Amino acid sequence: MDKIRIVLADDHVLVRDGIKSLLEEQPDMEVVDEASDGAEAIKILEKDLPDLLIVDIRMPEMNGIEVVRKIHENKWDLRTLVLSMHDSEEYVVQSVQAGADGYLLKGASKDEFLKALHKVASGGKYFAGDISAILINNFTDGKPSQKQKKKEDPFNLTKREKQILKLVLQGKSNKEIGKELEISKRTAEVHRFNLMKKLDVKNLIELTNKAREYQLA
Repeated sequence: MDKIRIVLADDHVLVRDGIKSLLEEQPDMEVVDEASDGAEAIKILEKDLPDLLIVDIRMPEMNGIEVVRKIHENKWDLRTLVLSMHDSEEYVVQSVQAGADGYLLKGASKDEFLKALHKVASGGKYFAGDISAILINNFTDGKPSQKQKKKEDPFNLTKREKQILKLVLQGKSNKEIGKELEISKRTAEVHRFNLMKKLDVKNLIELTNKAREYQLA
């Protein structure tokens, strides 16, 4: 059986090394090339198309969404899986609109990651549970809806971020949050980091005060 030929595009060497190490253990997968930014990824694809591109969103030169969009503009025959730390509604929707075949958070388990790769490589679509909820809320018959954002929330928090906020304000740890929401501790950490960054706060006291000020939870 032919192996699934994969190109990795991520500006963090440790991330690429970790993914490559995992994929090298799989008998039906092969990492044929790597890129440290979007422009380099495009150059690689222009020379030899793999079966699948795993691409990070936030990269220098050209971000992952722009890379996916370029692939579809050129009508290149390969599948694309966006792998990101961010479950931002904006990133998810833009990735799908650009033509991504899948979107997975970096906090995903090894089993889910491999499941996503096989699904996308075989011609299917794969979006993690949280991501699917965002897509359902934003798309109808494949077209973006004109959903109004709540005026009282100037930070545009996602449903998951609001869940995390509520649990953080209850004093729960990342491990406890992960257990309650049935996500990994690492995913809980990523959500918490993104939440603190969105609200521009540095500690629990500032977070609590801002949440109360804007009635976020």
